[in-house]
Amino acid sequence: MIQWQDLHHSELTVSSLYALLQLRCEVFVVEQTCPYQDIDGDDLAGENRHILGWKDNELVAYARILKSEDDFEPVVIGRVIISSKARGEKLGYALMEQTLASCVKQWPDKALYLGAQAHLQGFYAHFGFSPVTNVYDEDGIAHIGMAREAKQA
Repeated sequence: MIQWQDLHHSELTVSSLYALLQLRCEVFVVEQTCPYQDIDGDDLAGENRHILGWKDNELVAYARILKSEDDFEPVVIGRVIISSKARGEKLGYALMEQTLASCVKQWPDKALYLGAQAHLQGFYAHFGFSPVTNVYDEDGIAHIGMAREAKQA
């Protein structure tokens, strides 16, 4: 059973912040052999939120939601991740449902955007996202920009 948290950055404890940074480093930097600056200054800024999924007191699912101070910019979903220990359980779908529910609750009139790894385009299409860019290289991995209009169920 997964215990979900939808937290404003000010609600993160030191141990939960450590767990999410550790998981992101484990997968995005080490597993995907992609050295990049993950700690980018956005984790503790503005109205940004964190979706955390815990199983047996271990963080196994995570996503970050960035809300720009510019009201004309979409809300950006990023750092979507499932621990290697929890893959194959369709947890990515539950994580996206939690993340989208948070976006709709917090900012019901905002469009959403994410930079998806290109091979996951079909996964995000399941949630109403459509490509809005060509495939591009980000840190050696093919990505594609995808967006979803506001007020979609």
